Amino acid sequence: MRPTRTIHSYPDTARRGLLCSVRIPLSIALLSAGFAGIHPLPAAAQVAAAPPQAAAVSPDAIKQREQELEATRAQQKSAAELQARLKADIAAIGQDRSKLNAQLIDIAAQVRGVETRIDDAEARLRPLDSREQQIRGSLDSRRSEIVEVLAALQRAGRRTPPALLVRPEDALQSLRTAMLLGSVVPELRGRAEKLAGDLTELVTLRKTIAAERDRLAIDRDKLKDDQTRLAALVDERQRKQSAIEKDMEAEGARAIALSRQVDSLQGLIGKMEQDLKSAAKAAATASLQGAPAGKPNLGALKDPARLSPAIAFASAKGLFALPVNGTKIREFGGSDGAGGVEKGISLATRAGAQVTTPCDGWVVYAGPFRSYGQLLILNAGGGYHVLIAGMERISVNIGQFVLTGEPVATMGTRSQVASILATNASQPVLYVEFRKDGTPIDPGPWWAASEGEKVRG
Repeated sequence: MRPTRTIHSYPDTARRGLLCSVRIPLSIALLSAGFAGIHPLPAAAQVAAAPPQAAAVSPDAIKQREQELEATRAQQKSAAELQARLKADIAAIGQDRSKLNAQLIDIAAQVRGVETRIDDAEARLRPLDSREQQIRGSLDSRRSEIVEVLAALQRAGRRTPPALLVRPEDALQSLRTAMLLGSVVPELRGRAEKLAGDLTELVTLRKTIAAERDRLAIDRDKLKDDQTRLAALVDERQRKQSAIEKDMEAEGARAIALSRQVDSLQGLIGKMEQDLKSAAKAAATASLQGAPAGKPNLGALKDPARLSPAIAFASAKGLFALPVNGTKIREFGGSDGAGGVEKGISLATRAGAQVTTPCDGWVVYAGPFRSYGQLLILNAGGGYHVLIAGMERISVNIGQFVLTGEPVATMGTRSQVASILATNASQPVLYVEFRKDGTPIDPGPWWAASEGEKVRG
């Protein structure tokens, strides 16, 4: 005799039958949650739910580790090849000062060019990232609406919908299908259009952001390689300079000691050019050689072997490039925040930014000074001095002649200038000041208005 079965033998059968008409396919629910920024389970819950055997390393994990190891080996090989090329390049330069100067100026220009592209890319990414967060927040706040629309879509699917409806690739495709069913469920069309519009924008934004980040990664890799190359060339330049000036280290120490005896920048300039042998020699050379007067000959800037300014400072108005990529935060003649006026300009820069010389000149001071942090002073001839402060590291020595566009310093990760620190600046800041016969002057007329007007060594 066959046993009698009742509905009570399967207590949840009726309930399953009741729910089947409104159940959402798992793929749709997960996709809708993913677009709204929802995770199905917290990480800890997922770990807790994993079966005991999941603790073993999976083939995919092993493959991923092998790929990471291979990538590390490739990076090491690339670094070794770069070092080998650098050594070969430096060996080829030999004692040719003009070749070394030309390489330094070219690589420094490349570094600053990549820095500019990185800054531009980061500026483009900021509003894109912000908009993505807005859309994700909006979708997250409408989770129940998304689920409701998709649930209605599933119910509509039981009434012979198009084939696409039962094979959704993502939540966006499902919502687009919902709009196609507007004649079947017209009350959903408006809501589906709004959700689909937001999801379409989100997908487009993600593609744009991914493309920008890919370009940014390439530029950052290039910047790293260029900085390595530049550092090697700078070291070679200073090694050659040390061979010429045997007592440079002692001169540097004496310069710092003398700087502690004065309170003002003008006093520092006077002290250096009178009491320090290398700075006095540089000042005397600047006074004797000077630079050709009259209309500037830009062709003279193409000679990387020159030992005196190619263009008279007074004649170079409208030709100088700012010494670092950055944004002006203080102008000459503006308030200094302490009841006085600014005697120079201040530029907020990126961390580690490259600093180059805006003009030819002789280094009469390079080192720390009072509240200025690291300070570099150039005698540009004709009674003009250029003061640059706020760097983390200076890579030239007192007495050295430097060319327009030559790398002379790098920025740190925060502001070094006391007057800027008081404003709680979050970025490193470079301070630039021009002086004529000891008096600060407005540097504005000397800066080039556009990229094409800047002079290069």
